[in-house]
Amino acid sequence: MNADPRDEDDTELLEAEVPMHAAGRRFDQVLAEMFPDFSRSRLAEWIKSGDALLDGKQVRPREAVRGGEPVAVLVKMETETRAEPEDIPLHVLHEDEEVLVINKPAGLVVHPGAGNPRGTLVNALLHRDAKLAELPRAGIVHRLDKDTSGVMVVARTLRAHTNLVEQLSGREVHRQYVAVVAGPMIAGSTVDAPIGRHPTDRVRMAVVANGRPAITHYRVREKFRAHTVVECRLETGRTHQIRVHMAHVRHPIIGDPMYARLTQPRGATEALSEGLRAFKRQALHAEKLAFAHPATGETLTTEAGLPADMQHLLALLREDTEAFNARGGR
Repeated sequence: MNADPRDEDDTELLEAEVPMHAAGRRFDQVLAEMFPDFSRSRLAEWIKSGDALLDGKQVRPREAVRGGEPVAVLVKMETETRAEPEDIPLHVLHEDEEVLVINKPAGLVVHPGAGNPRGTLVNALLHRDAKLAELPRAGIVHRLDKDTSGVMVVARTLRAHTNLVEQLSGREVHRQYVAVVAGPMIAGSTVDAPIGRHPTDRVRMAVVANGRPAITHYRVREKFRAHTVVECRLETGRTHQIRVHMAHVRHPIIGDPMYARLTQPRGATEALSEGLRAFKRQALHAEKLAFAHPATGETLTTEAGLPADMQHLLALLREDTEAFNARGGR
């Protein structure tokens, strides 16, 4: 039986010469400019481990270069993903040699973990492209909660992974969501409130003074008598950010099991009452993703329409609002 290639390290030796104009600068800084396909943190690890040598010697990252020295970097494409491939259908929106963009359905967990070692997006990705096992997190550079649907980008090469991570950290990726929230909203706004672990419930996130900066821009897309459809744009990407921010401004997302309670509008139609009770996941969908393609630099924009359950919920809300108006607002 052939050995599983994911159990073996794939290495490549890269050699170059330090430019003369770099004389006097730190080795780690120069190395990052010489090999831009790799992140600074990854290169720093290779310097410390002796996998990146300056003039044939292991040196400290802050070592000053003279210019003209040979540099050798042993690139380690270590197998960082131990999940097993599984034939799980994926809705692919875009695919090329560098990136894969998918429309994740609600209910699909992104990463394997305690309680869900199989049946995850990672398992599905490894079945589609076994080489993703060589990349951190199988190429996943951002995540969606289990019960949030919509667009996700996956890197297929180390260059793409590094580039996309840098775009995300630099707030250069356009991430647009649609949410159905409780209560009528008059206008959009921006929530600029730090997010961290809840002080007493460690499973939840919350707006806390010592949290990490978090900014969500939102605008009203459609109004109902007791609910609102909002379009949210992330400037940062904290855990549960939109869910926490919408609850913080007292418009929690419908169906959110962690940050919202089920409320029924007075005089709601029977169909809407049943629909709200039956909606067991946050009504949140990643609608649009736009980023600079890692290879070409051109903007790649992908969109995914609302899933059937959210479309059905909106239909019930429209019917309820029409019935309410027909009764003269009673």
